[in-house]
Amino acid sequence: MARDNGRMQPSPEFSKGAAYVRGEFVPIAQACVPITDWGFLRSDATYDVVTVWDGAFFRMDAHLDRFLKSCRSFRLDPGKTRAQIAAILERCVTLSGLRSSYVEMIATRGQPPWGSRDPRQAVNQFYAFAVPYVWIANEEQRQRGLHVIVSDVQRIPPRSVDPTAKNYHWNDLTMGLLGALDAGGDTVLLTDQAGNVVEGPGFNIFALSGGVLVTPSEGVLEGVTRGTVIEIAQSLGIPVQLRALPAQELRTAQEAFLSSSGGGVLPVTKVDGASVGAGVPGPLTRQLLETYWAWHRDPRYSTSVRY
Repeated sequence: MARDNGRMQPSPEFSKGAAYVRGEFVPIAQACVPITDWGFLRSDATYDVVTVWDGAFFRMDAHLDRFLKSCRSFRLDPGKTRAQIAAILERCVTLSGLRSSYVEMIATRGQPPWGSRDPRQAVNQFYAFAVPYVWIANEEQRQRGLHVIVSDVQRIPPRSVDPTAKNYHWNDLTMGLLGALDAGGDTVLLTDQAGNVVEGPGFNIFALSGGVLVTPSEGVLEGVTRGTVIEIAQSLGIPVQLRALPAQELRTAQEAFLSSSGGGVLPVTKVDGASVGAGVPGPLTRQLLETYWAWHRDPRYSTSVRY
């Protein structure tokens, strides 16, 4: 860090982001995972993403809760206390000097002794990084609303991979996304065996159906942003149902939107080429979007970064 007019400024090499790798903080361009780490070889890892907006973490406690729960689910030990993880994440942000940032924490299986296939013998590893804030939709898409394609690729069933524990098992999501992009869509939603939409690559789905806000209850990551939207809706007196959401019900919804840390509330105005409602971001979607960003200024949910 350099000092300019009495204030600490980020070193130039950290200006694009900072990472914590095996006990050291390094510029994001130098961050790497050993090729023999099972996190790379087998997607044997868990992670979580907390965002920084206007110099404050949003719902840090909820993200730490979910990360540690995911570690327990996959029998991973990050080797750090909750307080140590929080301190590392903050240090990544302060090194980079970013006021709006996408901050990720990762636990990997690591590597067992060479030749062993026993995951219990692996030395688990913890990594973290902070980069500029990531939007999963560009400004034009956010203004007009997203065109979502419902894929015929089925989501990995929960009995195979627990969707409530954040993971890198994304091949189904990636194949579905490639198909959706090829078909002219902006992004994709996958379904379960019964034809209910569940989730997409990095987001949950909501539909306003019959005056009730519906979001899938099973087969999905219980997103922190999803939970925030539910809290906001309930505070506004909007009825919410957590239940199965058939693809056809989504297509005929009054409004629809995605929820993600990478953008908050993102309007959906087309599904499979057909307009949702009036084909523009609806009034409820806009109200939830505005309230979501307003909550970022609420000290109940924000943790200031000590730059």
